[in-house]
Amino acid sequence: MHPPFDPELQEVLVTLEGEMATTSMTTELIPRMREAVDALTPSISQLLSDGTVVVEEFVAEDDSGSQSIPMLVCRPVGRAGLSPGVIYFHPGGMISGSNRTGLDGLLSWVLSAGVIVASVGYRLAPEHPDPTPVLDGFAALKWVFANGTNLGIDTNRVVLIGISAGGGIAAGVSLMARDESGPEIAGQMLIGPMLDDRQKTQSSGELEGEGTWDRISNTTAWASLLGQRAGSEDVSQYAAPARASDLRGLPPTFLDVGSVETFRDETIEFANRIWHAAGNAELHVWQGAFHGFDEAAPGAALSRTARSTRTAWLIRRLGVE
Repeated sequence: MHPPFDPELQEVLVTLEGEMATTSMTTELIPRMREAVDALTPSISQLLSDGTVVVEEFVAEDDSGSQSIPMLVCRPVGRAGLSPGVIYFHPGGMISGSNRTGLDGLLSWVLSAGVIVASVGYRLAPEHPDPTPVLDGFAALKWVFANGTNLGIDTNRVVLIGISAGGGIAAGVSLMARDESGPEIAGQMLIGPMLDDRQKTQSSGELEGEGTWDRISNTTAWASLLGQRAGSEDVSQYAAPARASDLRGLPPTFLDVGSVETFRDETIEFANRIWHAAGNAELHVWQGAFHGFDEAAPGAALSRTARSTRTAWLIRRLGVE
């Protein structure tokens, strides 16, 4: 493994690798992963603790009306009128987490752009396998657009943000929106996205028992979502967006990924294919960074640079002054 660029990142990674050596996943370990993720997930009271954000709970329904999708809508205190919106899809391998997972870190930089965040509590595999998570995401997108005025969101300026598994869901939702002729999304930000169940790239096999998301973890997550179809030809582009044969018509896309992580090559390839389709993509590969580096070491210089780069793109994309 290449050493992280930032000394603080290196120190954090050594600690996390020690934990990974005993927790690389199999299906029997999914409950342990969920417990660990939940322990790091902030409560609503913690999100409210510094007094800068208002948080409201809502429920969106899927197309059948038979399932409810929990939503959290977060807005800066004192924000009035219509504001640009972000629809957020949380990390967790599609097998763990909730609409609060990673939200505290996200809010620290997204709210500085003056936007309203709608965070999606999509259902998790293996209890709710494909296509449930991405269909929940698409239902949440349509709910935000249908209720934009009441939520204070300007639906002409909505960006999807997904981290890790959430990045895969965001990309799948964007493909669905394109193929269903809307809603029209202003952009998508895919942070260390989980895009390809086939795991045929160089980086998908480089890490085993190393890093914060290794090959075993990735295999477990895809098997939980897709079952025996994982890696076969019978997988939808919406579940694994790297499988899409045509990336034309996607909204402007920001992608970033660490140079030392499982998802590196599939992220780079996805950006390349958007460019080859004459699309709009901005790609950043953070030298020496591992999966989730900015959440693990938010004060590190590279983490601060990554967040400021994302914020700058978001401001440009949404036309925020």
